Amino acid sequence: MTQTTPFLTAVKRRARPSRSLPFLVVGLLLAFLLVFFVLPVIWLLLAPSKTAGEVVRDNPLSFGSFHQIGTAWRHLFAFQDGAMTRWLLNSAIYSCGSLVLTLAVSVPAGYALALTKFRGRKTLLVITLVTMIMPQATLVLPIFLELNRFHLIGTVWSVILPFSFYPFGVYLVYIYFGSSLPRDLLSAARIDGCTEWQLFARIALPLAKPVVGLVAFFSFVGNWNNFFLPYLVLPNSEQFPVQVGLNQLLTSTPSFNPVAGAGLNVTIPELALAIIVAILPVLVLFVFSQRTLVSGMLAGSSKE
Repeated sequence: MTQTTPFLTAVKRRARPSRSLPFLVVGLLLAFLLVFFVLPVIWLLLAPSKTAGEVVRDNPLSFGSFHQIGTAWRHLFAFQDGAMTRWLLNSAIYSCGSLVLTLAVSVPAGYALALTKFRGRKTLLVITLVTMIMPQATLVLPIFLELNRFHLIGTVWSVILPFSFYPFGVYLVYIYFGSSLPRDLLSAARIDGCTEWQLFARIALPLAKPVVGLVAFFSFVGNWNNFFLPYLVLPNSEQFPVQVGLNQLLTSTPSFNPVAGAGLNVTIPELALAIIVAILPVLVLFVFSQRTLVSGMLAGSSKE
């Protein structure tokens, strides 16, 4: 046996790639994400506990008092005689109303594209895909002109009907039914005398609960966070959803708008609290629907 000299041993050790380098890169990346994403969220959660002066003077990550949180809450919901409550209620009406129409249209449309054959099917599928990848801002002008043509501007339908147009939901349902629904099960049901509507309502739809939940979640979140279209079609502040209302609240904050009235009691803590209240429904929905979301995302990933 040949013996390795100390010199050759040292050379081999230096030639080996350092295992600490990947961990260093991962650690630096996580530190960057912590500073860039997590710290602003922590600041946002702590800002309502301090006064406007304390937000500027004190440590950004320090906690103020629960009394100040109550004061910011009262000031926020007293703004314009309870405008925040109206905005939240409007967002719930717009999001839930459009969600019902989205599911009523997207699920049957995805089923039809996946399991039935008709003239123009491929063309319709291509149009759905093209519309899905188009930026939403490109459709605002034609939608606005169409709503204006039917005299719907300023009504609840000017928000609900465009929100109900959800090609991404159609595509998700199409992928699920096209890859995961057993064809033998459908054939056996047809032999037993089931019509196409009975196949969809009694067999396909119960099996598609995960993907239906996924479409419902994405649709609700997108509708709740939509800003541009309601901002254009709703001229009255009492009709605003909460996202548009936050813009009005921002313009009423003296820290961001010097010409805003100083007697409105709307400062940085109230604005931060309004943002937390606005995202809270989506956060609660996400927490209670994690299992459905995971199963919906995995639907169609394997075919037995």
